[in-house]
Order: sequence, then structure tokens, then C-alpha cells
Amino acid sequence: MIVRQAANVLEILEYFAKRLRPATAAEMAEDLGWPRSSTFKLVATLASKGYLYEPRGRGGYYPSPRWLVLADAVTRAEPLPDRVQRLARDLMQATGETVAIAAPAGTFATFVDVAESPQPVRYFAQVGDRVPIHATSAGRALLAQMPRDERARLYRKIDFVRYSPTTPVTAAAVEARLDEASAIGWHQSNTEYTPDLAGIALPLPGGDRLLSVVVVGPVSRCLERRPEMAAIAAKHLARLK
Repeated sequence: MIVRQAANVLEILEYFAKRLRPATAAEMAEDLGWPRSSTFKLVATLASKGYLYEPRGRGGYYPSPRWLVLADAVTRAEPLPDRVQRLARDLMQATGETVAIAAPAGTFATFVDVAESPQPVRYFAQVGDRVPIHATSAGRALLAQMPRDERARLYRKIDFVRYSPTTPVTAAAVEARLDEASAIGWHQSNTEYTPDLAGIALPLPGGDRLLSVVVVGPVSRCLERRPEMAAIAAKHLARLK
């Protein structure tokens, strides 16, 4: 379920992140395809709260530094450990593939850090991207860290969509994948959610957060490399303990 008003506020912030220059309320309405009346009201509300301002007066609105102040305060209160951020970049350099750190968000896994591969053909990912927790190796590496009863409660909330022929579409099928991962020592995926992608994931040891690391890339390059990538990831994780 999406609360439209909340989504619109976030879309405005994303809009400016791409535009990188001021915009009038009329321009926002046209570019975003929103009704002018509701756009003008939303812009006026954000401006009254100090989240939008007019850098040059009547030249359009732009997000104020208030967003940064709040984001910085939130980040400093619960920072992603430096060792975890270094892990993503070190693993990307060691494997040549995109690496992401994932955390649970309901029935999804959300990327909280990403080191994108420099290769022309790669998995394009960014911080904030979400993937189904049951249909990805990153997500199952999170599920594996949860008590069985907690997983059972979560399964009841999951809409088991079949994204591809390899997607596990029942709680029992997901549990079977977890058993498989326990046996081989790492979680693997093969086009289960995103076409033409294969990867591996491992839980991150230590700390009081549920985190996983995933290494992923094109099937043509990564499917047969999964054991190798898992070994590289395990070696880097061992240094974190």
C-alpha cells in the first residue's frame, strides 16, 4: 500500500536530484504529470516547512539544506560501519562485479550501500533499491539470520509472485533454498527476480544488525563463477570477524 502524498514528497526530492536546478511549481507539475492545484499546494507546504526555497526569487524552487541536516543527523545516529562500506568496494574490485549491502525492510531487502562494477555490461544498482526478500540471494541471506518463527510470520505477509521459472513461490521452496545454502556455505541466485542476472550472497557476521552482502552480474559472466565469487566473498568476510 502506497500513501500517495508521502510518495509525492519523495518524488519531488528525486526530481531535483535528477534536474539539479530550480523549478517552478508549474514546471514540476508538467514534468511529473501531476495536477497543478495539488502540486502548488504541496510545493507551498514544503516551502512553509523550510524544505524548499527560492534561490533567486521567483526563479523557481530548490530543496533547502534542511534535507541534508536531517539526513546527516539520522545517518550519524545509526551509521553504516566503515568496515562494511570498505567491504563493498573491496569485493567489487576483487570480483569485478557489482556488490551491494542489503538490510531487511518488511518483505523486501533494501540496498544500503552499493559499489557498482565499472564494466560496461553490469548490474545497475543504487542505494535504496529494493528486491523481494524471498526471491533473491541477498534477501535469503537475511532470512537465514532470522529465527524460524520470525521467518514463518514473514512468509504469511509475502506475495509469492513468480518472477521467473526459477523463483521460489512457496515458503517451503524458500526454506529448501536456505537448506541448500547452509549445505554449500553461500546463497545463490540465477535469474530468480531480474532476468539475465546471477549472483551469490552471504550474511555479514557480527554487529546487532541483519545485513547481507551480494555479488551479482550478468549470467553470461557470473553463472559459472558463483563458487569463485562466493570463495572471494567468504575470504573478505573472514577479515571482518
